Amino acid sequence: MPAAEEQTSEMSGVMDVRKPAASTGPFAPLRNVTFRAIWLAGLISGLGWLIQTIAMSWLMATITPSSVMVALVQAATNLPAFILSIFAGAIVDNFNRRKVMLAARSLMTLTAVALTILVALGMINPWVILFFSFLAGCGIAFNDPAWQASVGDIVDRKDLAAAVTLTSVGFNTVRSVGPALGGIILATFGPLTAFCLYTLGHLAPLAVVWRSRWKVPTSRLPPEAMLTAISDGIRFTSLSSEIKTALGRGFLFGFAGIAILALLPLVVRDQLKQGAIAYGTLMAGFGAGALLAGLASTTLRRKLSDEQMLKLACTACATCTLCLSLTQMPAVAAIALMLGGAGWVLGWSGLSISVQWASPRWVVGRTISLYYALTSLGLAAGSWLWGMVTESYSLSFALQASTAASLGVALLGFLLPIHQRKDSDVSTPESFEAPALGLDLKPRSGPIAVKIEYRIAPDQVEAFLALMLQRRRAQGRNGARRWILTRNLHDIAVWTESFRTPTWHDYLRFNYRRTAADRVLNDSLANLHMGDGAPEVTLSIERPTAVPRKPGIFRSDTPHG
Repeated sequence: MPAAEEQTSEMSGVMDVRKPAASTGPFAPLRNVTFRAIWLAGLISGLGWLIQTIAMSWLMATITPSSVMVALVQAATNLPAFILSIFAGAIVDNFNRRKVMLAARSLMTLTAVALTILVALGMINPWVILFFSFLAGCGIAFNDPAWQASVGDIVDRKDLAAAVTLTSVGFNTVRSVGPALGGIILATFGPLTAFCLYTLGHLAPLAVVWRSRWKVPTSRLPPEAMLTAISDGIRFTSLSSEIKTALGRGFLFGFAGIAILALLPLVVRDQLKQGAIAYGTLMAGFGAGALLAGLASTTLRRKLSDEQMLKLACTACATCTLCLSLTQMPAVAAIALMLGGAGWVLGWSGLSISVQWASPRWVVGRTISLYYALTSLGLAAGSWLWGMVTESYSLSFALQASTAASLGVALLGFLLPIHQRKDSDVSTPESFEAPALGLDLKPRSGPIAVKIEYRIAPDQVEAFLALMLQRRRAQGRNGARRWILTRNLHDIAVWTESFRTPTWHDYLRFNYRRTAADRVLNDSLANLHMGDGAPEVTLSIERPTAVPRKPGIFRSDTPHG
């Protein structure tokens, strides 16, 4: 679990975030001082990022004729999220999220400084651009999961969807002016000025995160080992149908739709026969559409389900790529990109909200990281594929293939629909009273075997087994290993649920991870139990049976650890 951040506004320069938002609504999260400060700083950073993106993509398009190299700028930026996000998620859930953000922001700032110096010295080639795009992506791979996981710590759960949407809307607000501004700066002052502004843009969020404090859930237990934390995150995700569906659809949505951004420099250069200013203006159209969709998303979510929103987003992106493949008029391309931007923000914000709603706080960093990893892989693979298709066939064919792929993602919803989880309760207990034991166990003592015995009436067996199907997934998500259900052959009313945890600390973590929904399920099983009181829980520790190599190494009165 993350380290505590207990400081309050009594400390000089520290922002008070203890008061929750007074009311819900699309702008309610902005009442929170810390969220508002980081959000506004993110707008400044986003503006610099967009200016740099325009400069980087256009610079690549001007120094190489290769369509693949141009498309790989997007791939290089997104690939680190796939490679590093799973490690970032484990770090985010086990350590101080603010410090993770500071480290990531520092890396991004240093990368920007180094790239600006190289541009000033004229030491730029396609591989240098791809390397620094990759390095900046490494910073993003750690910063974004830490920030997204922190949003749920900073604002109330009732404002979570609005906060996630505002984050997307904020970026797309600057996206509506940033690309046009970047195109003007690039055409008027050159790439060096664009990269200088990009570097300066990183200082605002770095300073704000440095000054901010927010309270996060604390744990009495030490951080998990890295491999254990990663394993637990993967296990939880693999047993959550809602998160798995969001990850799969997100991968495909990014894979299909990234053609809009990856191939736009080629559309401007080869199809519209325009320059940097036109490229920036068209990107501004994309951002304007995203902004309008973000502002309308609260109203749309009241009327449409999450699945309907994703279908709408896929259709909008498909319409955009189809129009881009057919037009040679900048005005038509701008309108198409507004539609594409609207679909882009509706799709990504909806998928991100679905993952956060389905994730308890103890694992949210890891689920978000896995979401970023899979979606970034889709973006990187899509960027490479559409660039290869363009080079092998034609730009128009690649855009039309992307159209078909986006429509395919929409149709996939009939088989793998996104489920709404906004009303589910994934809160976990603030405390857990460990049971009294006959042995003084150490943190690493184990493995711990758990048996829970139920007495079930014959007419309740079917209902019991249905609940146990849910129970198996719930226990597995929380860390239970080797879960089995057995029935006593001598007394057929007796059923035994068994599982194990690697260590005593893992057993304690298992209990801290139980959500309110898990506790309701536990109560439902207890109601089916015929015995007096609650079902009997037996804890045991597994012991080796081999003869010790040296006398005195293993004593029967000490726990195995």
